[in-house]
Amino acid sequence: MEKPAQTGRPIHELLRRRWSPRAFSDRAVPAEVLLKILEAARWAPSASNRQPWSFVVGVKGQGTGHDAIRECLMPGNRVWAGRAPVLMVAVASAVTEDGKPNAWAQYDTGQAAAHLSIQAMADEVWVHQMGGFDKEAIRKALGIPEHGEPVAVIALGYGDDPNVLPAEMREREVAPRQRKDLKAFVHANKWGEKPAFIA
Repeated sequence: MEKPAQTGRPIHELLRRRWSPRAFSDRAVPAEVLLKILEAARWAPSASNRQPWSFVVGVKGQGTGHDAIRECLMPGNRVWAGRAPVLMVAVASAVTEDGKPNAWAQYDTGQAAAHLSIQAMADEVWVHQMGGFDKEAIRKALGIPEHGEPVAVIALGYGDDPNVLPAEMREREVAPRQRKDLKAFVHANKWGEKPAFIA
């Protein structure tokens, strides 16, 4: 289902089309497409080029990863996310190679996930990132080392009819998209000063 943003200014069409659906079909994502999506994450910018991200990928029907990730989701997410053919966990390495804290690890991992989501959109694959999961359970289930911080679970797949969702989720799926106005989060010169370039 398409739900393009009604933007105040023209933006790239991939960014305008990107949103986070919950209605996924069980159609498999081809390996080559999945590799392209992960390659986009590989080329995200990072502080000092440390590339602190990792992705644990669970493909439905290929090993235990998909089920393990699904079981660690909060119940509300488990209802719909299990339909997606791919579930993955974005993990930030909280320490550098020399054992020092990496203050930018989560920021950089978020950039990698953003790159991943735009490449996915270019390949007509929908992405829904979520924070509703049990971090310790997912760390244990997937063998994530102590220095790895699970940041988000990401569902990937092809869209389906919203009618595959329970009624309350269906309403959210078809509701208009909303975003804050630029004036709500853009400041000029100092916090709270309104930019002259925003009418």
